Amino acid sequence: MNLLYLHTHDMGRFNGVYGFNINTPAMQSLAEDGTVFRNAHCACPTCSPSRGALLTGQAPHVNGLMGLAHRGSYIYNNEHHLASFMAKQGFYTALAGVQHETTDRPSTLGYQRYIPAQNGVGSERHSDSIAFAAADYIKNELKEPFFLSVGFGVTHRKYLDHKIDPDYVQVPACLPDNAQVRADFADYVTSCEVLDRNMKTVLDALKEKNLYDSTLVILTTDHGVAFPFMKCTLYDSGTGVTLIIKPAGSPPKVKCTDALTSQIDVFPTICDFMGLTPPDWLEGCSLKPVIDGNKSQVRNELFTEITFHAAYEPVRAIRTERYKLIRHFDDEYTKQIMPNIDDGLSKRFLMEYGLAEHVIPRLELYDLFFDPNEKNNLADRPETQAIKNELSERLYDWMKKTNDPLLKGSMRHLPGQLLNRPDQPHPNKDYIVSENNDK
Repeated sequence: MNLLYLHTHDMGRFNGVYGFNINTPAMQSLAEDGTVFRNAHCACPTCSPSRGALLTGQAPHVNGLMGLAHRGSYIYNNEHHLASFMAKQGFYTALAGVQHETTDRPSTLGYQRYIPAQNGVGSERHSDSIAFAAADYIKNELKEPFFLSVGFGVTHRKYLDHKIDPDYVQVPACLPDNAQVRADFADYVTSCEVLDRNMKTVLDALKEKNLYDSTLVILTTDHGVAFPFMKCTLYDSGTGVTLIIKPAGSPPKVKCTDALTSQIDVFPTICDFMGLTPPDWLEGCSLKPVIDGNKSQVRNELFTEITFHAAYEPVRAIRTERYKLIRHFDDEYTKQIMPNIDDGLSKRFLMEYGLAEHVIPRLELYDLFFDPNEKNNLADRPETQAIKNELSERLYDWMKKTNDPLLKGSMRHLPGQLLNRPDQPHPNKDYIVSENNDK
């Protein structure tokens, strides 16, 4: 049995598989061969921490990758990375395209082969070149059993210029429906459709070599799309991710599931399907019983977190099937952390109307059955105090169990990190490195 890990930046659940008018036939075809998880969430809605959590099976504050790798964060123990683990199990490990867990050589994560592609991050040409390089490797060099990671960046900002009419684009429910946002989202849609074409190139190569049926395929993304109130938030619009798992061999019993799922469940699921003894550091649950139809759920809660993105933003949350509690740990800066929102037309429109002055409550509680867009904060309502207290206790117990450093107080900087001040407008201006300069 082999393993293919297909992944991209910043897609959330915005593709045709999840019902949006976005042309993604390759993802749809894989979905029809596998299981679609409609309620899957990342462990952290920022790039490196999300990927680090999925690929180590540990929360970011446990594995160490609490911020962006290219801004100074790193995994404490690279032997916990999936590539390193698979290599030790006798799999030939290879990477094509994007990884965001280290700025060092991919070999430090356990990849025995790196398949280079052309430069030009985010461009259509670069995305095509990743797909062509991966396909060529599959057709001509692939060794079995293999673990092949193929990562794309075309759905990361700056998007491709749209090739569709923005007047007919459905924008995310948490954003205003106006010309600026429609044009912005049309750029995303165009980028996502290029991504799908690239994923088809890789999957077609696997089929041409008669390896598709013997390969476990994981298709996912790191977190929500890069728009305000989505990426780098602990709302479902930020943590909700595409997750498709196609088993090797027989088709899955369950084609679509609402089971509450965390991406830290992916590593133990791989072990379960491939008959590998799961390492003792894993924190998640195998999803194989759900895929096989033996269980409808494998967890009744999941935890999500933010510590660093472009700026410091310490937040933790617990989510059950019905409720979510979000706690913000920085009492000094309570406004919107602007550099943690990627620049774009939608952000600039909202900035004109006071986005930077938007005050975020320190505690948020939402009933996801009646308020799926998480707009009606129930934290101060008398009738919800019992729920708030219970979830607060469960969140604290998890933080204590996992030795969350936030319990020891503020951690505004870690050594060597490049961070923005929270009041700076965008993530690409005036990096700071000294705690003395963070005010």
